[in-house]
Amino acid sequence: MATPVLDVKRLKTSFLTDDGPVTVVNEVDFHVHAGEVLGIVGESGCGKSVTSLSIMGLVPALTSKVEGEILYKGENLTQASDKRMRQIRGNDIAMIFQEPMTSLNPLFTIGSQLTEALRLHNKKLSKKEAAQQAIAALKKVGLARADELINEYPHQLSGGMRQRVMIAMAMICNPQILIADEPTTALDVTIQAQILELMKKLNEETNTAIMMITHDLGVVAELCQRVIVMYAGKIVEEGTVESIFNHPSHPYTIGLLRSVPDMRRKKDRLFSIPGNVPKPGSLKIGCQFAPRCSQAHEKCLKEKPELKALPNGQKVRCWLYEEEKEYIV
Repeated sequence: MATPVLDVKRLKTSFLTDDGPVTVVNEVDFHVHAGEVLGIVGESGCGKSVTSLSIMGLVPALTSKVEGEILYKGENLTQASDKRMRQIRGNDIAMIFQEPMTSLNPLFTIGSQLTEALRLHNKKLSKKEAAQQAIAALKKVGLARADELINEYPHQLSGGMRQRVMIAMAMICNPQILIADEPTTALDVTIQAQILELMKKLNEETNTAIMMITHDLGVVAELCQRVIVMYAGKIVEEGTVESIFNHPSHPYTIGLLRSVPDMRRKKDRLFSIPGNVPKPGSLKIGCQFAPRCSQAHEKCLKEKPELKALPNGQKVRCWLYEEEKEYIV
């Protein structure tokens, strides 16, 4: 198999507090190949966004520590200088943030924010050439009257239009990897479908690898080939979208899938996983999911399970699975 364009090994991100360092992402391993769409799912607070910010080099250096390896085409980004990260960020690895209104600068026009990224990475580009490329990028993401939009400000655009601008900004330098952090959360259902269709189209046309960070399993089913399920800073299950949806192995994954409303079945009450994601660093021993798991037993409360491979190719972090025994859920 070809070398992954991004290979994350033993990623550990901790934040410094008055009570000492608190680990938010703990020993995470995954890879992404060119042209692949990888989904990372889990509840709020499970470490998805911190993982993406660690890859981008955007966690605050003075109050955090990133350990492990983040290999972009073999180059370890955890050891890269600030100057090198500025060269990579936006040009090789780009990110779409969750809320476009807070990501776009309200004081600058759409055109100036698009051309800034272009001219930063291509010093020889003239203002006129950059403006032409900005208009082309806006047209590529399906925005009409692009030549007028470049002179408008973010507050003059609708939520869906702003999100398209964010995608245009992320794709304008033709990055190798696109990280999308909950890109459809703030949008209504029809606009969500359009944005997902647009990302799928761009992925197919440019062969850009996409990391789709979301809590919406419908988005994963629509767009991704592989999926990683995170809980309390760790990967608890990994596999193809087909295998995870048809044969979920970890009790947490099963709970997430059961939580999705099914319009075909009438229920008096929707299912939800009891309890909440634990506060980072609060559980020192045992499986992090054990306090919320209906199948937890004594070993789950005392020992931390490792991520193990199942016969069907999935990986799962759970004591209910033991080698040479069929997984029972």
